[in-house]
Amino acid sequence: MELSVRKNDLLRELQLFQGIVERKNTIPILANVLIKANGGGDIQLSATDLEVGLRSRCPAAIVKAGSLTIPAKKLYEIVRALPDTDIRIEQGPKGAVKVEAERFNSQMQTLPREDFPTLPEPGDGATIALSRAVFREMVTKTQFAITGEDTRYFLNGALFILKPDQMDLVATDGHRLALVTAARGETNDKVDDEIKAILPKKTLWELARLLVDGEGDVRYERGENHLFFEVDGRLLISRMIDAQFPAFEKVIPKGNDKRIEFERDRLTGAIKRVALLSSERSRAVKFQIEKNKVEVTSSSPELGEATEVLAVDYTGEPLQICFNAQYVLDFLGVANTEAVSLEFKDEMSQAVMHPVGGDGFNYTYVIMPMRV
Repeated sequence: MELSVRKNDLLRELQLFQGIVERKNTIPILANVLIKANGGGDIQLSATDLEVGLRSRCPAAIVKAGSLTIPAKKLYEIVRALPDTDIRIEQGPKGAVKVEAERFNSQMQTLPREDFPTLPEPGDGATIALSRAVFREMVTKTQFAITGEDTRYFLNGALFILKPDQMDLVATDGHRLALVTAARGETNDKVDDEIKAILPKKTLWELARLLVDGEGDVRYERGENHLFFEVDGRLLISRMIDAQFPAFEKVIPKGNDKRIEFERDRLTGAIKRVALLSSERSRAVKFQIEKNKVEVTSSSPELGEATEVLAVDYTGEPLQICFNAQYVLDFLGVANTEAVSLEFKDEMSQAVMHPVGGDGFNYTYVIMPMRV
């Protein structure tokens, strides 16, 4: 195989593969990207960790058709360091690959193309169009609430529910829950019944990267064991989590009778400042709620204590409720409204946070108080 490709074209694609390839995987070939040059004006690149895979294309001048694998991270580092010029990639003798540009010459040892696993292919089922902007926002508002370490397999992903007129994405780590509901909007792709799938955490992170730039819709297909997302001609392939997601509706409290509105930026700043003196282990901040004010406080035996007072509209009974500061900040960082609300019942029951004022999404964030 021999080809020539522009540095920026190749770099753009290789960047998207860096989160997928596994440098320390026990299967060495999974650290490589597969490059296929079958003629025409582009090459196909593929990588997988057996859970998540990505396939994309890149414009290239193909001198000799063929295919090869090459270490993905090392190729990315080399391409990134080269000047803006044409890069030549050529299959050399004895399993070597030459990468050259201007006066730069390199030769990397690689692994046989035959060792690279076959990626699943989309079926003949109909794909469904998802609004790119809406889906990107849904991913942003939920991905941080997925646990990455829980032995309960179903919590290592987010539940995606596609309905005839709306779509839901929900994630929980057992201490908090993020639920986003959005209208599907005008589309010719009809959904007759609910289509449910648990998307692994890594899949959501890779989707977030793919959705950053561009304008076209996302094409979604649910296969028997895999999910397929086509974004700008790139295909993200994800194994489904085969598990029963918890009945999240039961976690959302219905009897919270107390409510406070905060200026989002003001609350964010107060928590960031006060949390600097919180316990590094618990990250606990207390909300001392009284008439028309909330004192945000923290303390730790090693560091000291801090307090900041926020003026609010509240006339209910005094109450003290404690939260993990990072959990609250995660929500505030993606709530794109000037004000947010906190709804609660007492010191020990689940509290709920919402953005105040519409941004096109029904966003519910349930957070468990801490016992300190």
